[in-house]
Amino acid sequence: MPPTRPSGVPAGLLDRFGRQATDLRLSLTDKCNLRCSYCMPAQGLEWLSKQSLMTPDEIVRIVGISVDKLAIKELRLTGGEPLVRPDLVNIIRALRRQHPDLPISMTTNGVGLDKKAGSLKDAGLTRINVSLDSLHEETFELLTRRPFLNKVLAGVEAARTAGLGPIKINAVLMRGINDAEASPLLAWALQHDYELRFIEQMPLDADHGWTRRDMVTAAEIRELLSQEFVLTPDLRERAGAPAERFQVRKRNAAKGESHGAALGTVGIIASVTEPFCGDCRRTRITAEGKLMSCLFSREEFDLLGLMRTGADDEEIARCWQDAMWIKPRAHGMDHSGLDSTDYKQSGRSMSTIGG
Repeated sequence: MPPTRPSGVPAGLLDRFGRQATDLRLSLTDKCNLRCSYCMPAQGLEWLSKQSLMTPDEIVRIVGISVDKLAIKELRLTGGEPLVRPDLVNIIRALRRQHPDLPISMTTNGVGLDKKAGSLKDAGLTRINVSLDSLHEETFELLTRRPFLNKVLAGVEAARTAGLGPIKINAVLMRGINDAEASPLLAWALQHDYELRFIEQMPLDADHGWTRRDMVTAAEIRELLSQEFVLTPDLRERAGAPAERFQVRKRNAAKGESHGAALGTVGIIASVTEPFCGDCRRTRITAEGKLMSCLFSREEFDLLGLMRTGADDEEIARCWQDAMWIKPRAHGMDHSGLDSTDYKQSGRSMSTIGG
């Protein structure tokens, strides 16, 4: 159990640094049907047993506690890959029945989405994020170790047809592999009215092969995009969102200037080089019901264990509050710096945490 919060601390998920968590990221499974090199080994991982995973009723209960007792205002379903759970539609339907006005989004790799987008929308899913790092078949297969690009593109189109918008596309650029696709990815997203977000590669790969030197930084991403586009800061309130957003205009090749109205926006999530931890509003539950106050935290708190041993909602809520009170300042430490000498990579990869 985490240390108890001091008396007099306001209700909700407040931490020592004044941050209030209002966004719940909840993982439905650790399994995935891709093997992205920045996340998972080629041979995969040892999956959790079915008995270890939260059941649909447990998921509905834990979300209910977060909304009714802890002032959570948004829910993102993650994985692994949520679409591999056969009961996904039923889970979303049950959540929507309990929380008619709660925004419920989902992050997916898009494989199989073409067959489920309509039923997900009908069940109550609000919108969707799709991970897509390349529009070239060979590069996609090199990154994901699977030849499924056409399936992902079909899934994105099905999501748009179903009305799961605005559709956000998440892309990680890998040096020497797909970094030349920055501008083509943005042009494609603008053409189809998708909101593209580039994400700096983070040290959350199961192989522990991440290095600061090999990572394509936010500054480099802006430079790559500037070859074809002019980016100007989007002045809308960021409100704790991880992405810094930019208005995008086409560059006049002859004069090096922008012209015309904005074509749309692009976001850049600079978790490593330009951390935004000071305004973090997220709390995370893994597929086996472990609470993580920070994506990079090395401390976990077993909410599902409490639930299965008979704890009532009030006790679970108090444990959640106590755990969030001791949330680290940044990157699992009390200072930011994923490339600092005292940073120790978590034993978990992104697929076992839930993005």
